Amino acid sequence: MTDTLKLPFRLPPPTGGRVDLLIIAGEHSGDQHAATMVREFQAKRPGLAIAALGGPELAKAGVQVLHDLTASSVVGLVEVLKNYSFFKALFNETLRWIAEYRPRAVCFVDYPGLNLRLAEALCERGLSVKGGGAIKLLYYISPQIWAWKAGRRFTMARHLDAMGVIFPFEPACYADTALPVEFVGHPFLAEDHEPPVRYDPDAPVLLLPGSRKQAVARIFPVLLAGHTAYGKRDAIVLYPSEDILGVLRAANPPTNVRLLPTGTQVAASAVLTSSGTMSMHCALAAIPGAIAYRANPLTYILGRMLVKIEYLGIANLLLKEPMYPEYIQGAATPKALAAELDDCLGNIDRLIRTQSQAERLRASLRRSANGTVADWLARQLD
Repeated sequence: MTDTLKLPFRLPPPTGGRVDLLIIAGEHSGDQHAATMVREFQAKRPGLAIAALGGPELAKAGVQVLHDLTASSVVGLVEVLKNYSFFKALFNETLRWIAEYRPRAVCFVDYPGLNLRLAEALCERGLSVKGGGAIKLLYYISPQIWAWKAGRRFTMARHLDAMGVIFPFEPACYADTALPVEFVGHPFLAEDHEPPVRYDPDAPVLLLPGSRKQAVARIFPVLLAGHTAYGKRDAIVLYPSEDILGVLRAANPPTNVRLLPTGTQVAASAVLTSSGTMSMHCALAAIPGAIAYRANPLTYILGRMLVKIEYLGIANLLLKEPMYPEYIQGAATPKALAAELDDCLGNIDRLIRTQSQAERLRASLRRSANGTVADWLARQLD
Protein backbone atom coordinates (compact mmCIF):
# COMPACT_ATOMS: atom_id res chain seq x y z
CA MET A 1 0.00 0.00 0.00
CA THR A 2 1.02 3.64 -0.30
CA ASP A 3 2.15 6.14 2.30
CA THR A 4 -1.40 7.51 2.39
CA LEU A 5 -2.40 4.59 4.61
CA LYS A 6 -1.21 6.07 7.86
CA LEU A 7 -3.13 6.23 11.12
CA PRO A 8 -4.52 8.15 12.82
CA PHE A 9 -5.62 11.03 10.59
CA ARG A 10 -8.25 13.78 10.41
CA LEU A 11 -10.05 15.06 7.33
CA PRO A 12 -9.69 18.84 6.93
CA PRO A 13 -12.69 21.13 7.40
CA PRO A 14 -14.51 22.36 4.30
CA THR A 15 -13.10 25.46 2.66
CA GLY A 16 -15.17 28.42 3.79
CA GLY A 17 -16.69 26.39 6.60
CA ARG A 18 -19.64 24.96 4.66
CA VAL A 19 -20.32 22.22 2.13
CA ASP A 20 -23.33 21.68 -0.13
CA LEU A 21 -22.26 18.41 -1.73
CA LEU A 22 -19.84 15.71 -0.62
CA ILE A 23 -18.70 13.28 -3.32
CA ILE A 24 -17.16 9.92 -2.43
CA ALA A 25 -15.29 8.28 -5.32
CA GLY A 26 -12.84 5.57 -4.34
CA GLU A 27 -11.29 4.47 -7.63
CA HIS A 28 -9.53 6.16 -10.54
CA SER A 29 -12.48 5.53 -12.87
CA GLY A 30 -14.96 6.92 -10.34
CA ASP A 31 -12.73 9.95 -9.84
CA GLN A 32 -12.76 10.59 -13.59
CA HIS A 33 -16.53 10.13 -13.94
CA ALA A 34 -17.24 12.31 -10.91
CA ALA A 35 -14.98 15.06 -12.30
CA THR A 36 -16.91 15.04 -15.58
CA MET A 37 -20.16 15.31 -13.63
CA VAL A 38 -18.84 18.16 -11.48
CA ARG A 39 -17.57 20.27 -14.37
CA GLU A 40 -20.94 20.22 -16.08
CA PHE A 41 -22.82 20.62 -12.81
CA GLN A 42 -20.80 23.69 -11.81
CA ALA A 43 -21.63 25.32 -15.14
CA LYS A 44 -25.33 24.88 -14.33
CA ARG A 45 -25.12 25.65 -10.60
CA PRO A 46 -22.10 27.88 -9.90
CA GLY A 47 -21.30 28.84 -6.34
CA LEU A 48 -22.09 25.55 -4.62
CA ALA A 49 -19.43 24.31 -2.19
CA ILE A 50 -18.27 20.80 -3.14
CA ALA A 51 -15.86 18.57 -1.23
CA ALA A 52 -14.80 15.00 -1.95
CA LEU A 53 -13.07 11.88 -0.90
CA GLY A 54 -11.73 11.37 -4.38
CA GLY A 55 -8.61 11.82 -6.44
CA PRO A 56 -6.62 14.07 -8.75
CA GLU A 57 -9.31 14.46 -11.42
CA LEU A 58 -11.79 15.87 -8.92
CA ALA A 59 -9.07 18.19 -7.66
CA LYS A 60 -8.51 19.43 -11.23
CA ALA A 61 -12.25 20.07 -11.49
CA GLY A 62 -11.96 22.52 -8.59
CA VAL A 63 -13.29 20.28 -5.84
CA GLN A 64 -11.75 20.33 -2.36
CA VAL A 65 -10.33 16.80 -2.05
CA LEU A 66 -10.29 15.93 1.65
CA HIS A 67 -8.36 12.69 1.11
CA ASP A 68 -7.02 10.98 -2.02
CA LEU A 69 -9.12 7.88 -1.79
CA THR A 70 -7.91 6.63 -5.18
CA ALA A 71 -4.42 6.21 -3.72
CA SER A 72 -5.90 3.89 -1.06
CA SER A 73 -7.83 1.71 -3.52
CA VAL A 74 -7.48 -2.06 -3.24
CA VAL A 75 -9.29 -4.92 -4.95
CA GLY A 76 -10.31 -8.32 -3.61
CA LEU A 77 -11.23 -9.75 -0.24
CA VAL A 78 -7.67 -10.70 0.72
CA GLU A 79 -6.30 -7.20 0.06
CA VAL A 80 -9.15 -5.53 1.96
CA LEU A 81 -8.58 -7.75 5.00
CA LYS A 82 -4.87 -6.88 5.01
CA ASN A 83 -5.75 -3.19 5.33
CA TYR A 84 -8.83 -3.50 7.54
CA SER A 85 -7.60 -1.13 10.27
CA PHE A 86 -7.07 1.68 7.79
CA PHE A 87 -10.47 1.34 6.15
CA LYS A 88 -12.20 1.13 9.52
CA ALA A 89 -10.50 4.36 10.63
CA LEU A 90 -11.36 6.07 7.33
CA PHE A 91 -14.98 4.94 7.65
CA ASN A 92 -15.33 6.34 11.18
CA GLU A 93 -13.58 9.59 10.31
CA THR A 94 -15.83 10.11 7.28
CA LEU A 95 -18.93 9.66 9.45
CA ARG A 96 -17.54 12.13 11.99
CA TRP A 97 -16.86 14.69 9.27
CA ILE A 98 -20.35 14.38 7.76
CA ALA A 99 -21.99 14.66 11.19
CA GLU A 100 -20.00 17.82 11.95
CA TYR A 101 -20.31 19.68 8.65
CA ARG A 102 -23.72 18.40 7.42
CA PRO A 103 -23.58 18.60 3.60
CA ARG A 104 -26.93 19.02 1.89
CA ALA A 105 -26.26 15.83 -0.05
CA VAL A 106 -23.73 13.02 -0.34
CA CYS A 107 -23.17 11.59 -3.80
CA PHE A 108 -21.58 8.15 -3.75
CA VAL A 109 -19.80 7.19 -6.98
CA ASP A 110 -19.51 3.43 -7.56
CA TYR A 111 -17.12 1.84 -4.96
CA PRO A 112 -19.90 -0.11 -3.17
CA GLY A 113 -17.68 -1.79 -0.56
CA LEU A 114 -17.28 1.51 1.28
CA ASN A 115 -20.17 3.55 -0.06
CA LEU A 116 -23.05 1.22 0.75
CA ARG A 117 -21.80 0.81 4.31
CA LEU A 118 -21.55 4.57 4.70
CA ALA A 119 -25.10 4.99 3.41
CA GLU A 120 -26.36 2.47 5.94
CA ALA A 121 -24.44 4.09 8.80
CA LEU A 122 -25.74 7.55 7.91
CA CYS A 123 -29.28 6.20 8.12
CA GLU A 124 -28.63 4.43 11.41
CA ARG A 125 -27.23 7.63 12.92
CA GLY A 126 -30.26 9.64 11.84
CA LEU A 127 -28.27 11.91 9.53
CA SER A 128 -29.82 10.98 6.17
CA VAL A 129 -33.30 11.75 4.89
CA LYS A 130 -34.43 8.14 5.15
CA GLY A 131 -32.90 7.96 8.62
CA GLY A 132 -34.91 10.98 9.76
CA GLY A 133 -32.26 13.63 9.05
CA ALA A 134 -31.72 16.21 6.33
CA ILE A 135 -28.85 14.84 4.18
CA LYS A 136 -29.91 13.38 0.83
CA LEU A 137 -28.04 10.25 -0.21
CA LEU A 138 -27.46 9.96 -3.96
CA TYR A 139 -25.68 7.23 -5.90
CA TYR A 140 -24.02 7.63 -9.32
CA ILE A 141 -22.91 4.48 -11.18
CA SER A 142 -24.70 1.48 -9.76
CA PRO A 143 -22.96 -1.45 -8.12
CA GLN A 144 -23.08 -4.42 -10.47
CA ILE A 145 -26.17 -5.98 -8.92
CA TRP A 146 -26.82 -7.64 -12.28
CA ALA A 147 -23.60 -9.64 -11.72
CA TRP A 148 -23.72 -10.52 -8.05
CA LYS A 149 -25.45 -9.72 -4.75
CA ALA A 150 -28.67 -8.73 -6.48
CA GLY A 151 -30.41 -8.58 -3.10
CA ARG A 152 -28.49 -5.41 -2.30
CA ARG A 153 -31.06 -3.44 -4.28
CA PHE A 154 -33.62 -3.69 -1.46
CA THR A 155 -31.17 -2.44 1.16
CA MET A 156 -30.10 0.36 -1.15
CA ALA A 157 -33.72 1.38 -1.67
CA ARG A 158 -34.13 1.70 2.10
CA HIS A 159 -31.13 4.01 2.42
CA LEU A 160 -30.77 5.99 -0.82
CA ASP A 161 -32.90 8.80 -2.19
CA ALA A 162 -32.01 8.56 -5.91
CA MET A 163 -29.65 6.80 -8.31
CA GLY A 164 -28.20 7.73 -11.70
CA VAL A 165 -26.99 4.79 -13.80
CA ILE A 166 -24.76 4.63 -16.89
CA PHE A 167 -26.06 1.51 -18.64
CA PRO A 168 -29.52 1.50 -20.23
CA PHE A 169 -30.53 -1.91 -18.85
CA GLU A 170 -29.90 -0.95 -15.20
CA PRO A 171 -33.18 0.85 -14.26
CA ALA A 172 -35.01 -2.42 -14.89
CA CYS A 173 -32.76 -4.09 -12.29
CA TYR A 174 -34.40 -1.88 -9.63
CA ALA A 175 -37.97 -2.03 -10.98
CA ASP A 176 -39.19 -4.06 -7.99
CA THR A 177 -37.96 -1.42 -5.49
CA ALA A 178 -39.14 2.10 -4.61
CA LEU A 179 -35.74 3.64 -5.43
CA PRO A 180 -35.92 6.26 -8.23
CA VAL A 181 -33.36 5.16 -10.85
CA GLU A 182 -32.57 7.05 -14.06
CA PHE A 183 -30.33 6.20 -17.00
CA VAL A 184 -28.23 9.36 -17.40
CA GLY A 185 -26.00 8.30 -20.31
CA HIS A 186 -22.47 6.98 -20.18
CA PRO A 187 -19.77 9.58 -19.38
CA PHE A 188 -17.65 8.37 -22.31
CA LEU A 189 -20.39 9.57 -24.67
CA ALA A 190 -20.67 13.04 -23.13
CA GLU A 191 -20.25 15.93 -25.59
CA ASP A 192 -17.08 17.24 -23.94
CA HIS A 193 -15.47 13.83 -23.46
CA GLU A 194 -12.08 13.45 -25.11
CA PRO A 195 -11.30 9.78 -25.74
CA PRO A 196 -7.85 8.88 -24.42
CA VAL A 197 -7.28 6.31 -27.17
CA ARG A 198 -7.94 6.03 -30.90
CA TYR A 199 -7.51 3.34 -33.49
CA ASP A 200 -4.60 3.51 -35.94
CA PRO A 201 -3.65 0.36 -37.90
CA ASP A 202 0.00 1.45 -37.99
CA ALA A 203 0.31 2.34 -34.29
CA PRO A 204 1.93 0.30 -31.48
CA VAL A 205 0.12 -2.29 -29.41
CA LEU A 206 -1.49 -0.99 -26.20
CA LEU A 207 -1.05 -2.85 -22.90
CA LEU A 208 -3.48 -1.88 -20.10
CA PRO A 209 -2.92 -3.77 -16.83
CA GLY A 210 -5.30 -1.66 -14.70
CA SER A 211 -5.11 0.93 -11.93
CA ARG A 212 -4.69 -1.06 -8.67
CA LYS A 213 -1.26 -2.08 -7.47
CA GLN A 214 -2.05 -5.68 -6.55
CA ALA A 215 -3.93 -6.37 -9.77
CA VAL A 216 -1.30 -4.69 -11.94
CA ALA A 217 1.47 -6.72 -10.29
CA ARG A 218 -0.33 -9.91 -11.35
CA ILE A 219 -1.59 -8.87 -14.78
CA PHE A 220 1.22 -6.77 -16.29
CA PRO A 221 3.81 -9.58 -16.51
CA VAL A 222 1.22 -11.66 -18.39
CA LEU A 223 0.50 -8.86 -20.87
CA LEU A 224 4.19 -8.19 -21.28
CA ALA A 225 4.94 -11.84 -21.97
CA GLY A 226 2.12 -11.98 -24.55
CA HIS A 227 3.48 -8.94 -26.34
CA THR A 228 7.01 -10.34 -26.26
CA ALA A 229 5.83 -13.64 -27.71
CA TYR A 230 4.09 -11.74 -30.52
CA GLY A 231 7.24 -9.76 -31.15
CA LYS A 232 6.27 -7.73 -34.22
CA ARG A 233 5.42 -4.26 -32.87
CA ASP A 234 6.37 -1.85 -30.14
CA ALA A 235 3.99 -1.39 -27.20
CA ILE A 236 2.66 1.44 -25.07
CA VAL A 237 1.57 1.06 -21.44
CA LEU A 238 -0.55 3.66 -19.63
CA TYR A 239 -0.22 4.14 -15.88
CA PRO A 240 -2.52 6.26 -13.63
CA SER A 241 -0.11 7.00 -10.75
CA GLU A 242 3.49 6.89 -9.60
CA ASP A 243 2.67 3.83 -7.50
CA ILE A 244 1.60 1.94 -10.62
CA LEU A 245 4.65 3.20 -12.52
CA GLY A 246 6.83 1.60 -9.85
CA VAL A 247 5.06 -1.74 -10.31
CA LEU A 248 5.49 -1.55 -14.09
CA ARG A 249 9.20 -0.77 -13.83
CA ALA A 250 9.68 -3.69 -11.43
CA ALA A 251 8.64 -6.01 -14.27
CA ASN A 252 11.67 -4.80 -16.30
CA PRO A 253 9.88 -4.04 -19.58
CA PRO A 254 12.14 -4.06 -22.67
CA THR A 255 13.11 -0.89 -24.50
CA ASN A 256 10.38 -1.30 -27.13
CA VAL A 257 7.71 -0.91 -24.41
CA ARG A 258 7.04 2.74 -23.51
CA LEU A 259 5.44 3.73 -20.19
CA LEU A 260 3.21 6.80 -20.45
CA PRO A 261 0.96 8.51 -17.86
CA THR A 262 -2.79 8.07 -18.17
CA GLY A 263 -4.18 11.16 -19.84
CA THR A 264 -1.68 10.97 -22.67
CA GLN A 265 -3.59 10.74 -25.93
CA VAL A 266 -2.42 7.57 -27.67
CA ALA A 267 -3.17 5.62 -30.82
CA ALA A 268 -3.17 1.83 -30.86
CA SER A 269 -3.51 -0.92 -33.45
CA ALA A 270 -4.55 -3.57 -30.91
CA VAL A 271 -4.91 -3.92 -27.16
CA LEU A 272 -4.34 -6.43 -24.40
CA THR A 273 -6.25 -5.14 -21.39
CA SER A 274 -7.56 -5.95 -17.96
CA SER A 275 -11.34 -5.79 -17.53
CA GLY A 276 -11.47 -2.24 -16.15
CA THR A 277 -12.57 1.15 -17.41
CA MET A 278 -9.91 1.48 -20.09
CA SER A 279 -11.22 -1.62 -21.82
CA MET A 280 -14.44 0.29 -22.49
CA HIS A 281 -12.48 3.23 -23.91
CA CYS A 282 -10.77 0.84 -26.31
CA ALA A 283 -14.02 -0.87 -27.27
CA LEU A 284 -15.70 2.45 -28.08
CA ALA A 285 -12.65 3.43 -30.15
CA ALA A 286 -12.97 0.19 -32.16
CA ILE A 287 -9.51 -1.03 -31.19
CA PRO A 288 -9.41 -4.84 -31.59
CA GLY A 289 -8.05 -6.80 -28.66
CA ALA A 290 -8.48 -9.25 -25.82
CA ILE A 291 -8.96 -9.21 -22.05
CA ALA A 292 -6.54 -10.89 -19.67
CA TYR A 293 -7.20 -11.08 -15.95
CA ARG A 294 -5.58 -12.75 -12.97
CA ALA A 295 -6.87 -12.33 -9.42
CA ASN A 296 -5.58 -13.57 -6.09
CA PRO A 297 -6.42 -17.31 -6.21
CA LEU A 298 -8.66 -17.14 -3.13
CA THR A 299 -10.44 -14.05 -4.46
CA TYR A 300 -10.96 -15.81 -7.79
CA ILE A 301 -12.42 -18.94 -6.19
CA LEU A 302 -14.83 -16.88 -4.10
CA GLY A 303 -15.71 -14.79 -7.14
CA ARG A 304 -16.59 -17.85 -9.20
CA MET A 305 -18.96 -18.90 -6.43
CA LEU A 306 -20.66 -15.51 -6.13
CA VAL A 307 -20.55 -13.84 -9.56
CA LYS A 308 -23.04 -15.13 -12.10
CA ILE A 309 -22.30 -13.40 -15.40
CA GLU A 310 -21.32 -14.73 -18.81
CA TYR A 311 -18.52 -12.22 -19.42
CA LEU A 312 -16.08 -10.19 -17.33
CA GLY A 313 -15.69 -7.28 -19.79
CA ILE A 314 -18.55 -4.78 -19.76
CA ALA A 315 -18.47 -4.31 -23.55
CA ASN A 316 -18.95 -8.05 -23.94
CA LEU A 317 -21.83 -7.97 -21.47
CA LEU A 318 -23.56 -5.09 -23.23
CA LEU A 319 -23.17 -6.70 -26.65
CA LYS A 320 -23.94 -10.19 -25.32
CA GLU A 321 -21.01 -11.49 -27.36
CA PRO A 322 -17.21 -11.53 -26.98
CA MET A 323 -16.00 -8.36 -28.66
CA TYR A 324 -12.86 -8.95 -26.56
CA PRO A 325 -12.11 -12.66 -25.98
CA GLU A 326 -11.41 -13.24 -22.29
CA TYR A 327 -8.43 -15.10 -20.85
CA ILE A 328 -8.86 -15.58 -17.11
CA GLN A 329 -6.35 -16.94 -14.58
CA GLY A 330 -4.36 -19.82 -16.10
CA ALA A 331 -5.89 -19.30 -19.55
CA ALA A 332 -3.98 -16.01 -19.83
CA THR A 333 -0.80 -17.47 -21.32
CA PRO A 334 1.80 -15.71 -23.49
CA LYS A 335 0.98 -18.04 -26.38
CA ALA A 336 -2.76 -17.32 -26.23
CA LEU A 337 -2.30 -13.55 -25.98
CA ALA A 338 0.26 -13.51 -28.77
CA ALA A 339 -2.20 -15.39 -30.98
CA GLU A 340 -4.85 -12.74 -30.23
CA LEU A 341 -2.49 -9.94 -31.26
CA ASP A 342 -1.64 -11.80 -34.45
CA ASP A 343 -5.35 -12.14 -35.28
CA CYS A 344 -6.12 -8.51 -34.40
CA LEU A 345 -3.35 -7.24 -36.67
CA GLY A 346 -3.66 -9.70 -39.53
CA ASN A 347 -7.37 -10.53 -39.90
CA ILE A 348 -9.45 -7.94 -41.78
CA ASP A 349 -12.69 -9.67 -40.80
CA ARG A 350 -11.74 -9.18 -37.12
CA LEU A 351 -11.31 -5.44 -37.68
CA ILE A 352 -14.63 -5.08 -39.55
CA ARG A 353 -16.44 -6.95 -36.80
CA THR A 354 -14.82 -4.78 -34.10
CA GLN A 355 -15.88 -1.58 -35.88
CA SER A 356 -19.46 -2.79 -36.13
CA GLN A 357 -19.52 -3.78 -32.44
CA ALA A 358 -18.12 -0.39 -31.42
CA GLU A 359 -20.90 1.47 -33.24
CA ARG A 360 -23.52 -0.68 -31.54
CA LEU A 361 -21.96 0.16 -28.18
CA ARG A 362 -21.95 3.89 -28.87
CA ALA A 363 -25.59 3.84 -29.94
CA SER A 364 -26.68 2.06 -26.75
CA LEU A 365 -24.81 4.34 -24.35
CA ARG A 366 -25.65 7.81 -25.64
CA ARG A 367 -27.30 10.44 -23.46
CA SER A 368 -30.66 9.76 -21.90
CA ALA A 369 -33.80 11.68 -22.90
CA ASN A 370 -33.82 13.00 -19.32
CA GLY A 371 -30.54 14.87 -19.89
CA THR A 372 -27.07 14.43 -18.51
CA VAL A 373 -25.87 13.31 -15.11
CA ALA A 374 -25.44 16.98 -14.20
CA ASP A 375 -29.14 17.55 -14.95
CA TRP A 376 -29.99 14.59 -12.74
CA LEU A 377 -27.79 15.91 -9.92
CA ALA A 378 -29.29 19.41 -10.19
CA ARG A 379 -32.78 17.96 -9.86
CA GLN A 380 -31.78 16.14 -6.67
CA LEU A 381 -30.48 19.36 -5.11
CA ASP A 382 -33.50 21.50 -6.01
